[in-house]
Amino acid sequence: MGIVRCIILFFIILFSIVTAHGQERYSKKGHATFYADKFEGRRTASGEKFSQMAFTAAHRTLPMGTWVKVTNLSSQRAVVVRINDRGPFGRGRIIDLSKRAALEIGMLSNGKSLVLIEVVDYPQAESFLLRFAPALDNRGIIREIPKISPKPVL
Repeated sequence: MGIVRCIILFFIILFSIVTAHGQERYSKKGHATFYADKFEGRRTASGEKFSQMAFTAAHRTLPMGTWVKVTNLSSQRAVVVRINDRGPFGRGRIIDLSKRAALEIGMLSNGKSLVLIEVVDYPQAESFLLRFAPALDNRGIIREIPKISPKPVL
């Protein structure tokens, strides 16, 4: 019985260590820039078409589909974006944002800002993006809201 208990205890400890390690959050400070207009409609590394109106970004190493909260450290404004491309390849930059995301955190005028990026899970990202609803589709892309003409009164 003692060996069985030791084995069970070993696996409980091992599971705790693995779970705690998996809960570590990615967090990094650095400079953010945003995409030039010439990239509109081009394919990203994930295969999606790039849209300046989407809440998306490029990062060198984070997995495609990762949701990231980007906080502009000078304005303290934040936005949540989904990684769907690789880059930036310029020196000293850690993330490239779509223009829509850059606008939300107030960095369009200077083109480059010191930011904090933090990986968030989808429920956190979804609740953050809900403030833009119903203009968002399920990929975080601004969609045109159809105009509904009023029904005639009879």
